[in-house]
Amino acid sequence: MWKCGSNKSNSPPIHSEKKSYGDENPERGNWTNKTEHVLSMIGFAIGLGNIWRFPYLAYKNGGGAFLIPYFLMLFFCGIPLHFLESVIGQFCSQGPVNVWRAVPLLQGVGLSIVVVNLLMSIYYNVIIAYSLCYMFASMQNPLPWSDCFSWANENCSKTPRVYCNGSNDLLANWTQGNNSCSSLNSVPVQSPSEQYWDIVVLQRSSGLDETGTIVWHLALCLLLSSILVAATLIRGIKSSGKVVYFTATFPYLVILILLIRGVTLEGAKDGIDFYIGSQSNLTKLAEGQTWKDAAVQTFYSLAVGFGGSTTLSSYCNFHNNMMLDSVIVGFTNHATSVFAGFAIFSTLGHMAHVYGKPVSEVVQEGFSLVFVVYPDALSKLPLSPLWSILFFFMLLNIGLDSLLVIIETISTCMEDAFPEKLKSKHATVTALLNAIVFLLGLPCVTQAGIYWVSLMDQVVGGWVILILVLMEIIGFCYIYGVNSIIKDIEMMIGERSFCFWLFWRACWFVISPVVTMAILVWSFVVLVPPVYGEVQYPAWGLALGWCMIAAILMWIPLVAGYKLIRAEGNLWTRLKSLCAPSDKWHPFLDIHRGERYSEENCKTAKQIM
Repeated sequence: MWKCGSNKSNSPPIHSEKKSYGDENPERGNWTNKTEHVLSMIGFAIGLGNIWRFPYLAYKNGGGAFLIPYFLMLFFCGIPLHFLESVIGQFCSQGPVNVWRAVPLLQGVGLSIVVVNLLMSIYYNVIIAYSLCYMFASMQNPLPWSDCFSWANENCSKTPRVYCNGSNDLLANWTQGNNSCSSLNSVPVQSPSEQYWDIVVLQRSSGLDETGTIVWHLALCLLLSSILVAATLIRGIKSSGKVVYFTATFPYLVILILLIRGVTLEGAKDGIDFYIGSQSNLTKLAEGQTWKDAAVQTFYSLAVGFGGSTTLSSYCNFHNNMMLDSVIVGFTNHATSVFAGFAIFSTLGHMAHVYGKPVSEVVQEGFSLVFVVYPDALSKLPLSPLWSILFFFMLLNIGLDSLLVIIETISTCMEDAFPEKLKSKHATVTALLNAIVFLLGLPCVTQAGIYWVSLMDQVVGGWVILILVLMEIIGFCYIYGVNSIIKDIEMMIGERSFCFWLFWRACWFVISPVVTMAILVWSFVVLVPPVYGEVQYPAWGLALGWCMIAAILMWIPLVAGYKLIRAEGNLWTRLKSLCAPSDKWHPFLDIHRGERYSEENCKTAKQIM
């Protein structure tokens, strides 16, 4: 059951006037062309996780064997859910909050998504600041982390050897000098790149309890990042749509250059073999962890549940084929992950060869991979400053693409909520929003900043998003209904056969919710407290993490409770009315509402109610 819009029109859907690009919605704006939309989608989906997480997951879960569950999860979960999010945004031309006019009871999910994006914007901005810092540092020869220079302490060494601990056990690690086994103890030693990351870039303290001072070079890079984002979004999608021609395509050129250089290095074959080559292990497919990792990586790499796809699609023309967009974005995202892995592991194979170690002993993930291990590997190459500048400029572009959409999602929700007051002040909203994100990011560039960044990353990138995805599936596939979604889609892209929709029905109604619920339950079963490396968080830090989770999820019951209190009738009547679309759920323009949302059907719906 549904309600119609308050702005009535008897106009049928005008498929003969389909436009592939241009402003059909002057009040809200549209993408200049389809290319800008697709590139923005790709830029948002392809984030840092494609570079610093997927290659490690592939190596850990059987190499080439991991690609089987990875692409199956894309086909049955990733693309269908991305398609669903694109549909609801494009249909009503609204952001992640107002799309819940379809199911008013769950509008709090939209507010939860806004909070998620606010937290993400803070730590993503800081990660971009890290990339800027390394990019500027790369403009010197030799690279500052290529050796133990004046900034290093006595535990720094660039020579990998065997050393002894207090029990005279032989251990493979970093050593200092040509000491004999009997003269060495268990004092830890670090590579130059590891010390550069900890001592120079982060000036890292011992833990979250020791805040220390602001690291000013990071604070300036953070400011530069905020200025870049604000300048790019100053005219909304009209300006960001032009920027993505470069930011979404340049990383592919860099990855290709790094790959060509990497495969020519001695030891590259060993790295690729460990990645998805001859070392692939098909027996890993029998382990549940492999399938769980494939599903989680698919969800997070496509940013399902983060609201970005809904936001970007809300600026599409009404008759845009969003299904084709989702297929293109999905396969491009996964192919990019595999492609980037070759560039990463070919260079890591060379690094392992130089150090005389197995590849398995140099592979890491996350911050350690992109800010410690890979820079170390680049420092071993001829013309190392060039390769380092290219790599960190690539990271900058990848991070900016994602952050642009994150900020745009927040500003879109604000402007959709108060269109009369804020729509004409987009530049002011963008500037203020970036200023707030910059100020909130300052604690993350103190000496304890990396602990804040890691905490937010593990909170936002954990099981919380799975709850939002599950609520999205429940709200739109079960309450609003798959049949209603299909009718809305056919208003946009034309009718399709019953057999065509069988796949999408199965994915939306069965496969996606089952997989999401299974991963959520598994996440609770294996839940462990967040850590940074070997550093444990204090009790108050863990409590703060739970407060972040509460700040995200509390809007779902609060908004539902508020709407139930404000509704009329008995409890069942109130619940029933709030599970039906509101009067404002309809295509944004009168010309697109057609018979389904016409005045006559509006009266019929009210009589049924």
